[in-house]
Amino acid sequence: MKSLLLTVFCIIAYSILNAQNLESIGKEKPLSITGGISLNQIVYGVRGIESRRDPYSYYASGNINFSLYGWSCPLSFSISNQNTSFQQPFNQYSLHPTYKWITAHAGYTSMTFSPYTVNGHIFLGGGIDLAPEGKFKFSALYGRFLKAVEPNSDTTLQNVATPAFKRMGYGFKASYGDGSNFVDVITFHAQDEVNSIQFVPEDQGILPEENLVMSIAAGKSLFEHFLVKAEISASALSRDTRAAEADQDHPLAKAKFIYTPRISSSYYKAFKTSLNYQQDGYALGVAYERIDPQYRTLGSYYFNNDLESITANGAVAILQGKMNVAVSAGTQRDNLDKTKISTMRRAVGSINIGYTPTQKVNLGVSYSNFQTYTNIRSQFIDVNQLTPYDNLDTLNYTQISQNATVTAMYMFGKNENKRQTLNCNLTFQDAADKQGEVTQNSGTQFYNVNTAYALSIVPQNMMVSVSLNAALNKGADVSSKTLGPTVAVSKTFFEKKLRTTLSSSYNNTYTNSERVSTVLNGRVNGSISVQKKHNLNLSLVVVNRSSNREGSAQEFTEFTGTLGYSYSFGLR
Repeated sequence: MKSLLLTVFCIIAYSILNAQNLESIGKEKPLSITGGISLNQIVYGVRGIESRRDPYSYYASGNINFSLYGWSCPLSFSISNQNTSFQQPFNQYSLHPTYKWITAHAGYTSMTFSPYTVNGHIFLGGGIDLAPEGKFKFSALYGRFLKAVEPNSDTTLQNVATPAFKRMGYGFKASYGDGSNFVDVITFHAQDEVNSIQFVPEDQGILPEENLVMSIAAGKSLFEHFLVKAEISASALSRDTRAAEADQDHPLAKAKFIYTPRISSSYYKAFKTSLNYQQDGYALGVAYERIDPQYRTLGSYYFNNDLESITANGAVAILQGKMNVAVSAGTQRDNLDKTKISTMRRAVGSINIGYTPTQKVNLGVSYSNFQTYTNIRSQFIDVNQLTPYDNLDTLNYTQISQNATVTAMYMFGKNENKRQTLNCNLTFQDAADKQGEVTQNSGTQFYNVNTAYALSIVPQNMMVSVSLNAALNKGADVSSKTLGPTVAVSKTFFEKKLRTTLSSSYNNTYTNSERVSTVLNGRVNGSISVQKKHNLNLSLVVVNRSSNREGSAQEFTEFTGTLGYSYSFGLR
């Protein structure tokens, strides 16, 4: 089967297209070329401190897409005086041709069978989805899940790639059913090639692994309003394929034609089931999930394990549909095998309420204490940045344990020539910063408040807005806050071809109630569009910063001017 799949994928792998339909060949236009190009020039000056960037820089980018009878080949590039790159789909390409009920995948692609088996892992190879008329469906994949990476013998180097064995895998999914009545059977196998790198870096804990996962999922609708679903999955994992073989009693150990049980093998299971009842205007449900400690599949990048949760949920629409309420509550615990010193037990839940009493008023409240990962970004990052290219590579992932949001919007004024809007948003987050599995700063609370008033004067194509922003960050030993107003005026000219904006903001930052810095900025932005293909934009930003911190400049002023041009084209 692996040889057959590989042969089919190699036949079509030379083509480059994305979700194209082979039935359209001959019906699409023979050749079309579309794309665009942009050039931005940035001028920078500073007084009070040493220059923090080049006085002049440029950034150019472009893209072009060739389409031949519906087969597409996209290219893109970016050039600057600091960095040059070229991107094209032949290094990491994706191929997804479709013919009737057959869809193939080739190149660098990903597929998802279920959360416990194959779940979005990128691999180099191919897959196929067969969905003929009727109740039977079939999917398969085969490819390289990890590329071999040789260990670096020079221990003085930093930011070197983590060593890895070449990992090959294949999987199958067979489904029978229609809609909410279905049965899925899934098999996935992956194995590292021991000889794919020169030596085994045992001191780094990199060992060749083998994994076999089998799963059965089913769903059934009962009595029109009930829906029950369940999935059970078992994973066999050998953490070192060089270990001696062993006879074991687990059912997966009996599948020796695809998996070799060894003394390094361990077996885990995951189970999830739910029962939901839905009626006009409301819905109720319960769910149970249990994942063994150290449960893992090589078909997924990350997996929560050592977890048992029981939840109940409900949703209802009341007040003639003007209010919608959704609630979820339950319990969660770990240490299922009793090997940890302590056990985490907690109540988990969420609530979402939306209320729209009139077309002019919109209210919303939400709260949850489920663990999630997010990128916390203060609005002052955008308020104080000099150019749109600042902080593009900033990724601050944070584990959120509690999150609450309150939103309110009110539109008032009956004059058709004037539209007024008042918005208020309050967000609270309780978080713990993490890098990998190491807690960096636990017990941190974030508060963000934004209140804004906007007046739109329709005949003059003008909008005036005033907002007040505040952010508070409270930690175990330190508390910091930033707050200040922003005023903006925007207007369009020449039948909305020319758009202009003038804005200014003033904010102060305090640490433990002591003011440490002040930022005052002014911005002028303008853009004009010509024949819908040419766009010229100009941005001028002046930022004045003063600081009370020892060892830093007391006051300095930065100026940034950006002139940009973009052009889009299409040849058909």
